[in-house]
Amino acid sequence: MVDLRSDTVTKPTFEMREAIKNAEVGDDVLGDDPTIIHLQNMIADLLGKEAALFVPSGTMSNAIAIRAHTNPGDEIVTESTSHIYIYEGGGYAALSGCSVALVPGELGIMKPKDVEKAIRKGEGSLGHFPNGSLVCVENTSNRGGGTCYPQEDLDEIAKIAHDNKCAAHMDGARLFNAAIATGTDPARIVRDYDSISICLSKGLGAPVGSILVGSSKFISLAHRWRKMFGGGMRQAGVIAAAGLFALENNISRLAEDHERAKILASAINEIDLFSVDLEGVQTNMVYIKVLGDINAEVLVEKLSEQDVHVLALGDDLLRAVTHIHITDEDIVNSINAFKIVSS
Repeated sequence: MVDLRSDTVTKPTFEMREAIKNAEVGDDVLGDDPTIIHLQNMIADLLGKEAALFVPSGTMSNAIAIRAHTNPGDEIVTESTSHIYIYEGGGYAALSGCSVALVPGELGIMKPKDVEKAIRKGEGSLGHFPNGSLVCVENTSNRGGGTCYPQEDLDEIAKIAHDNKCAAHMDGARLFNAAIATGTDPARIVRDYDSISICLSKGLGAPVGSILVGSSKFISLAHRWRKMFGGGMRQAGVIAAAGLFALENNISRLAEDHERAKILASAINEIDLFSVDLEGVQTNMVYIKVLGDINAEVLVEKLSEQDVHVLALGDDLLRAVTHIHITDEDIVNSINAFKIVSS
């Protein structure tokens, strides 16, 4: 079976399972799990920040960041197809009491000038506007097709946020994909951002867990919100060990996923029934437009009959994601399956 539904379907390798088995653990709520402490220190050093906090999921990491940066009644600014807006259950409203200002993007990437236009302030509005206090950037952009922000745009967006008395948060669930694709040091990518969320259970191949990174003061506040949101864990070093293994062994190999995604995209784009915006295939995702009258869900079923599994995102859109378990042979088999279902 070739499972291209997401890079979240990865399972721990034998070596990662050995690291999990041998993990030294403590009680993380009491602050004495040595493996979690090691993981938090490693990612903070890697990103050039002061501190980090291990949490169960990327959604919780973003939710904690929003709550720590804002007050109820504030407004966050984010791209119109961002994960925070589309896929996190309205948590910014339910958990933080925030409204959202949506910025249209090109392949999921916001332009700095559009971010600036979207920031509203209560001051001077006769009380009509919410107080824009946080700008959220997603890098890579999932619904953009795994696209990466140009570094100059990231820097300018952070400057605009700070000039307007807003914090800047990066949803960096796939930050290391962006680092590998652009050849930019991760610490440089996030240099001007007040907080960063990193996911360990996507392309990096760990089974669970995310990390929130920022200043010591910010992480101290985030630690309080993690407790209130139910994210405190006890002997969680057994899962942090998988994250450590992932950071030590699975970053550079992301380039293989990117190359396989490009091969898959180029071949599918040559099939009459499908179209792929090859410019948008920058990392490990392939968004496939269905050009015929056939529904995308029907194609998902037909592809599954060929043992190739993808996701339908609407009536005429498919998504395929390469990851640590996808081989060159899997790519060949997937291309042949797309040819078969198009005939």
